[in-house]
Amino acid sequence: MTNLTADTVAQLFTGAVTLAKSGEKISPRGMATREVLDLTMRLTQPRARLLYAPPARIVNPAFAVAETVWHLSGSDAPWIFDYNARLRQYADDGVLRGAYGPRMRNWGGEVDQLHRVVEILKDDPDSRRATIQLYDPARDTAGHKDVPCTLGFRFHLRGGRLHMSTTMRGQDVWIGMPYDLFFFTTLHELVAGWLDVDLGEYHHHVDSLHIYERDIEKADALTDVAASPVMPELSTRWEGFEKLLDQVEAGGETGYPGWDAMAETMRSYRLWKGGEHEQACRIADALEGPLGEALTGWYGELNRRVGGTPASAPVGTR
Repeated sequence: MTNLTADTVAQLFTGAVTLAKSGEKISPRGMATREVLDLTMRLTQPRARLLYAPPARIVNPAFAVAETVWHLSGSDAPWIFDYNARLRQYADDGVLRGAYGPRMRNWGGEVDQLHRVVEILKDDPDSRRATIQLYDPARDTAGHKDVPCTLGFRFHLRGGRLHMSTTMRGQDVWIGMPYDLFFFTTLHELVAGWLDVDLGEYHHHVDSLHIYERDIEKADALTDVAASPVMPELSTRWEGFEKLLDQVEAGGETGYPGWDAMAETMRSYRLWKGGEHEQACRIADALEGPLGEALTGWYGELNRRVGGTPASAPVGTR
């Protein structure tokens, strides 16, 4: 087993990319890949969750936010494709069958696993049963295109601090890891807030950490990455949480500064996609903190990809 520890996502990402590049060569489904087996990562500051590593790796922060809201709301609705059109290739009949949200919030049409985690730890703070299961063999051996990479989450409340652990069967370090960690650590922070306890460490175990050969050259340019800044607090009340998520998706005010920044990030990107680039950029420029910087950087990346012609900027992809 290999272990990595870092204070921020940027530092964790850099170390994981370096490891993956040195991995064994394999070709699952005919795709040239390098892989490291059995990697455990530890993030000591889960709120330092947003990767911004120009010029080698610039993520779409609007998709990171949108995917997080989509998962937390229990949705598999197709509006997520507005933030990442490439996801359509994994859909069956327009639906991502492996979507985390319905499994987390409505397992079998009956169980809100997220709510149960909070109930379990409120009733028994020392419990080892606060788990969220995502992989479902009854569904995920059926042959649909989208099978969850994440097996599940565990939460442990110890010494007044909530620690979270994630287990993944596989992870694409270059494309998927920055977005996954954004959602996972947001979930971690929310559960800690609902329990009114301090945020502990985030633990991340990957059976197959990999990078595709097509991304190696880009990954080689990853040098001198600055540490990720700590993002604004996202803790909120459980009561009214569904309404808050609806407000964020719609781009409305929530009364929580951290969530308002998330809502503005999504609203700005919708404007960009609608061709209103100047207004989208004004919103990004007005956003204080990591999301504003990352969104401005993403718009610059879109312009670069089309040779500096904003009017033909493509739909954002991760």
